[in-house]
Amino acid sequence: MNRVVLLLIVFLTILSCGKKNRGELIGVRQKKWFPEKPYGMTLIEGGSFIMGKSDEDVARLQNAPARTVTVPSFYMDETEITNSEYKQFVFWVKDSVALALLARKADELELGEDNKDGVGEYAFKDADTSKLSEFQKYMRTNYYDVSEDSYAGRMLNWDTDLQWGTQDYPDQAYSEVMDSLYLPPEYWYDGQMKLDVTKLIYRFTWFDAEAAAAESKKTRQQFIDRKPYIKREEVEIYPDTTVWIKDFIYSYNEPMHNEYFSHPAYQDYPVVGVSWKQAMAFCNWRTHFKNSYQRSKNKPLVNKFRLPSEAEWEFAARGGIPSGVYPWGGPYLLNDRGCFLANFKPLRGDYAADQAVYTVEAKSYLPNDFNLFNMAGNVAEWTSSSYDVNAYEYVASLNPNMSLGRENRKVVRGGSWKDVAYYLRVSSRDYEYQDTSRSYIGFRTVQDYLGISRVKIK
Repeated sequence: MNRVVLLLIVFLTILSCGKKNRGELIGVRQKKWFPEKPYGMTLIEGGSFIMGKSDEDVARLQNAPARTVTVPSFYMDETEITNSEYKQFVFWVKDSVALALLARKADELELGEDNKDGVGEYAFKDADTSKLSEFQKYMRTNYYDVSEDSYAGRMLNWDTDLQWGTQDYPDQAYSEVMDSLYLPPEYWYDGQMKLDVTKLIYRFTWFDAEAAAAESKKTRQQFIDRKPYIKREEVEIYPDTTVWIKDFIYSYNEPMHNEYFSHPAYQDYPVVGVSWKQAMAFCNWRTHFKNSYQRSKNKPLVNKFRLPSEAEWEFAARGGIPSGVYPWGGPYLLNDRGCFLANFKPLRGDYAADQAVYTVEAKSYLPNDFNLFNMAGNVAEWTSSSYDVNAYEYVASLNPNMSLGRENRKVVRGGSWKDVAYYLRVSSRDYEYQDTSRSYIGFRTVQDYLGISRVKIK
């Protein structure tokens, strides 16, 4: 009897499928997808170009011989990431750290969201298990509660606003938690409480696909254990404001140290004092932040934001002008009215000839033909590429990128407000160590364009 029922089910299943596709290969249909230009970015349509120095190598570095390479289409930030934009990241991390500590305190005190007058209002969203789906209950029982950290994976309550003003603290438990985020009173000055920025840690994971692919090639196995290639990172994300003093010995730059990242006067200026690792953490957060919104609206997830490769950066900086020396194309540093075209150090000891002493706002000067601002000068920019003097000799000609996990030197491009004109050239290469922050290095992000941006049919 059971065998007859089973055969009937199989027959009906085949029959029902046949009605939909008539036995033809029609593929698996998914929701129609339309590319969405990320906010503040511009589309750089891919193509081939001559990467490297096609003119005289003035510095005799011999680290960028000319060669033809090709890059696919991608989106790129029109400006360097500003203080205001990076501060959004810092505030999000600060809030998440505070919410996590408050939720743990509520759990210790066995308080729930029903306690609306105190720290219980910030309890984990899953504190009341009756409100969980069956899958959430399963995950909590089988994964969250048995991990080394009993709070791992618990959902924070982002629906409740945090109170940062001491006069608004709701109870003693809340005060105790918030106090732990600040330095002890002996470290305060000017009558202000000082946040302990070392506690602003962003934790994330990423998959090292290149290392996994190399292992698969070495062992000739199609499938390998992925776990060793899932990397876990913890990064202190607050910018190092002391770079304004450390980078310049016997120089008075204390106002920049005190005000550059905190004062609203500089909110639209490029963020500096950010290491390569911090820039990578920002990219991961930006992807997570956008996809959290996408999930809430039941929309397709976006692909990740990241730092540009060295080849992508140079292609974008050239602005479609193949033989250009600078992003504006020509070999000259002044326009027809005698005004400088970028923020750099034009003369020996003279930082102000271009009307700026330090950095300028991210949308200063004219953009290049891709509508990208300050691809030369203002601040140099991190790329994702590792630095090697001879990299151009052996990287691929298709979307070239030098990526070495053991190499701590990362390529920086574009020159800065304190550099001479040589470093502003689109072909000039420089580097800095990935854990180092500078007062003249910032970054901008890119995102891959999925598909082909334009197809010409003759």
